[in-house]
Amino acid sequence: MKLKTVLMGAAATLAMAPAAFAERGSDGQLNIIMWQAPSTMNPYLSGGTKEIIAGSLTLEPLAGYDAQGNLYPRLAAEIPTVENGGIAEDLTSVTWKLREDVKWSDGSDFTADDVVFSAEYCMHPEGGCSQLAKFEGVESVEALDDNTVRITFDSPRPVPYAAFVGSQSPVLQKAQFESCIGANAPTCTQQNFNPVGTGAFRVTQFLTNDTITLEANPEYRDPAKPAFATLLVKGGGDAAGAARSVLETGEFDYAWNTQLAPDVIAGMEAAGRGKVSAAFGSLVERIHVNLTDPSSSLPEGERSTRAHPHPFLSDPAVRKALSMAIDRDLLVEIGYGTSGQATCNYVPAPEAWASDNTECLQQDIDGANALLEEAGWVMGPSGVREKDGVQLRMLYQTSVNAVRQDFQALIKQWWSEIGIETELKTVDASVFFGSDAGSPDTLQKFYADVQMYADNFDGNNPAPYLSKATCDKAPSPANQWQGENVSRFCDEEYDRMISQLEGIVDADERAAMGRRLNDMLTKDSNAIIPLVYRGTASAHSNTLGGVDINGWDSELWNVADWTRVAQ
Repeated sequence: MKLKTVLMGAAATLAMAPAAFAERGSDGQLNIIMWQAPSTMNPYLSGGTKEIIAGSLTLEPLAGYDAQGNLYPRLAAEIPTVENGGIAEDLTSVTWKLREDVKWSDGSDFTADDVVFSAEYCMHPEGGCSQLAKFEGVESVEALDDNTVRITFDSPRPVPYAAFVGSQSPVLQKAQFESCIGANAPTCTQQNFNPVGTGAFRVTQFLTNDTITLEANPEYRDPAKPAFATLLVKGGGDAAGAARSVLETGEFDYAWNTQLAPDVIAGMEAAGRGKVSAAFGSLVERIHVNLTDPSSSLPEGERSTRAHPHPFLSDPAVRKALSMAIDRDLLVEIGYGTSGQATCNYVPAPEAWASDNTECLQQDIDGANALLEEAGWVMGPSGVREKDGVQLRMLYQTSVNAVRQDFQALIKQWWSEIGIETELKTVDASVFFGSDAGSPDTLQKFYADVQMYADNFDGNNPAPYLSKATCDKAPSPANQWQGENVSRFCDEEYDRMISQLEGIVDADERAAMGRRLNDMLTKDSNAIIPLVYRGTASAHSNTLGGVDINGWDSELWNVADWTRVAQ
């Protein structure tokens, strides 16, 4: 996408925004339900989408992506380009000019020092920053003056929009977080639960895995926004109950992530109180294969593919057989309908980056059995394959959700047909996607053989997303169990290609490298087994105006523009 087009798209989005409100807070209270309850307001300490969305209510990046995937300025005065001097001619640095009308919600000035500090916070080697991939290749971040920040890279960056672009990497207030650097990061409960922000709302109370109450930020730069005086985020329950509270009872205005079967949604929408809207971005429901021994009895920090490989999932034939046995079209039919499509890709978009790999789309039970036989996995008398005293018995975990439990049941049956016995485990979503380093049930700890979930990346640059799978990003005590490489995939060639990716200037060559990296994670290694490319779907009341579902950034990206409208 050309930068001129990006800026035109941003301008068009702003032109379509609702007219200025008569008065800040005139529309009373906005009620949002997130059945996966947020465990922190700091997205740097959680890879969970729920924390990123919750944090976006008060924390902002320099720039974001609108519902069409176009880049637009937020805390920045403009989007840097080569033409306006913001991107260096040699592409090794990007300079951001900051807005001069921004204050923190405590009334203090927002400055370049806050941006520099936020980079130091995430890049600290002991901080366990879950968004570290956003800072891949960043050599330095420096304040040129109070309103100018320069980010310098270790090689040319033709697309330098990663750090502080999108809701996954917002700016933190230095004054509030400066004692929370490094290993102290997760210990700063007050700061992580009640961050001072620049967004439309500020936190008044945070109850982890329960409720968040917020009020209109009195220092917000637009004096007429937000329209709502207060905002309540209620956590807990399940997807069906959340959707029902908007579509049938009208108790809430907005329900995030209504991950329900199409017929269930249609039945609720029939009440006439609201609807479910979906937007495709980069969200893929997938299975991660644990390449290391998942035993929780191993000493912390010793899990690696070299020191403690998985007893049988280290065999490529077993991983490939798992994928071959799955009927993805049936999963789409029962789980998502028109808001999903079968996929073999970890990176499904933008189109140029999507691999043409379709090998996994055809279920092949016979082929999977033949592959396992050839690899020496013999069917035992109990119907479970074994080799050298090791049996193919797996623990398959995911979060509690009706669609995911349907998927588990079907996949367990298909795997039994190829001689793999599967035990199913479900974990409360608030725990599974949570940030508690002491919990054994987070997706980062991964004390199971395979696990299923979905997440996505900001905007139209998948490079930081792909860099999550480098060897150094495996979760461990050294990074507070916040590493992004949950499969513990480690390939020196992959790491080398990642280091080259960001420096490729030609767009076609860059996309081709991205497709190759995608295939290394999926069809070549089956460390990640993609299932369904799904839309981001949420329910909203007919009385809520300004909602524009966004698959490329936080769903609440434009909450400052939401209003109460007559039904």
